[in-house]
Amino acid sequence: QVQLVESGGGLVQAGGSLRLSCATSGRTFSILAMGWFRQAPGKERQFVAAINWSGGSTNYADSVKGRFTISRDNGKNTVYLQMNTLKPEDTAVYYCAADRQFSSIATMTSKDGYWGQGTQVTVSS
Repeated sequence: QVQLVESGGGLVQAGGSLRLSCATSGRTFSILAMGWFRQAPGKERQFVAAINWSGGSTNYADSVKGRFTISRDNGKNTVYLQMNTLKPEDTAVYYCAADRQFSSIATMTSKDGYWGQGTQVTVSS
């Protein structure tokens, strides 16, 4: 079983930065693809970014390309999301997710893989 715990959310002004962390339990972290998703009030959960098991491949939603960076530290069983130049439309609950297949992680549903409980990010204008 894999457990995911997000941290690092908060309130920030537009143009600011935040770094989210997702700590993962279990000895299988190094072979899992990891991803970040977000869900704004009244909207469906959407893919944000993903990284493969080695960190050598990444994938981003168009809306965050050039502003967000996903990375991982397999020694610490942790994945990060560095968010720069934040916009009010980035306001959402951010979820960490894990799956075995990097190629399909962007289309994960809540019934697939493993999910954290989420951390709130609020960007004020």
